[in-house]
Amino acid sequence: MHLPTPFRRPFDGVGRSVAFLATGVLVQLGALLVLALPWLNGGPTKALSCLLAVVGMGGVLGAACPVLSRVQRARLRARVGVEIPAAGRAWSWRQVGYHLVTGPVVALGAACVLTLGVASAVAATVYVWVWALPTGTRLGQAAYATAAGFAGLYGSAWLAGALTRLDVRAATRRLGPSRAEQLERRVEEVTESRAGVVDAADAERRRIERDLHDGAQQRLVSLAVNLGLAKVTLGDLPEDARKVIDEAHREAKEAIAELQDLVRGLHPAVLEDRGLDAALSGIAERAPLPVRLTVDLPSRPSPTIEAVAYFVVSEALANVVKHAQASRADVTVERFGGILLLVVSDDGVGGADPSGGTGLAGLAKRVASVDGTFSISSPVGGPTVVTVELPCAL
Repeated sequence: MHLPTPFRRPFDGVGRSVAFLATGVLVQLGALLVLALPWLNGGPTKALSCLLAVVGMGGVLGAACPVLSRVQRARLRARVGVEIPAAGRAWSWRQVGYHLVTGPVVALGAACVLTLGVASAVAATVYVWVWALPTGTRLGQAAYATAAGFAGLYGSAWLAGALTRLDVRAATRRLGPSRAEQLERRVEEVTESRAGVVDAADAERRRIERDLHDGAQQRLVSLAVNLGLAKVTLGDLPEDARKVIDEAHREAKEAIAELQDLVRGLHPAVLEDRGLDAALSGIAERAPLPVRLTVDLPSRPSPTIEAVAYFVVSEALANVVKHAQASRADVTVERFGGILLLVVSDDGVGGADPSGGTGLAGLAKRVASVDGTFSISSPVGGPTVVTVELPCAL
């Protein structure tokens, strides 16, 4: 015979709830014993002495909050499988409130529920020990006791589940990290996750750069060399064929140049091999306007920070060439403690707007991806100064 689901639901997991509540009662009995210590041998009789005793024992329990919190978290983990992370602080008023107020109240309710359950079990099994009842009352009273026993078992099972949920909810709020601590931990996790994504993206760019440099670029170079040899050695070719070879040779060299620019834009090999100074020197030399470069780095930043700094300077100079109408530019890269400072300035017409589609918004996002700061000063008439601060590990 199976009970209908609504009647069977309170008994699902009732054994776990009973064990959980019983261990909670034992823990609170230990705390109650501490509070009762001054009265075990008669105790104080005057009001002030009683008050001092209560306050003193309350202080003892308050000082024991870290230990009690660990015990309660272990109980929750072992009995109901609820993992409560430790709070950021070993002692807090939230924990004191649980151990001195919430815990005892729940334990008192649990003791009543457990007593009700035991009494109901005894009543529900009356026909097992009915022989002990007086002969005249065995049948009628035993039937009533059995019905009351089953009702009590149902009620105690429901109450045990409700008290367990209440205790779990209260312990989670009081013994775990506060909302502010949870937010701090979440921010740390998001920051670490974002840093991992940035590092993974940088590693992927490095891989693509190596594949293009060692694969496609080398094949194009070989093709261009073969076409050049064909132009020189095959002198008896018809004019139409020579034109086709000349055109193919020219396009191959243009493709090599475009691929080199693409590889350099992904992640220049010189940046990984020789560092930021050498990589930025290459940008300055290739720029179509004079660029004064100053780099003062006592040690190399992390590869991710180097990559961001390189692309910030590269894109900033590209914007100068495209939009600023400048005659010169200055790039300064310095390290001050844990900060890598980049300053790119020009003597152009100014008026740069990060929302105007000049690539500045993308630069700001790239800088923000590593928790850096980006600012620009570009009044109409110039000059334009881009300042970037990137965090570096000391």
